Amino acid sequence: MRTNLFFKVQVEHDANESPERLAIEIARQIQKIYVVRSAELSHSAPVER
Repeated sequence: MRTNLFFKVQVEHDANESPERLAIEIARQIQKIYVVRSAELSHSAPVER
């Protein structure tokens, strides 16, 4: 059985940090820790403070 799970993750980061780079690292950690088939960023949107 295979199930798709979708998460909303809000992160705080410096202006010089790339959100895409953070997403790559988060996906890598999910794959490593939970031995998932794949993890990918589907969308990113900045949040006004």
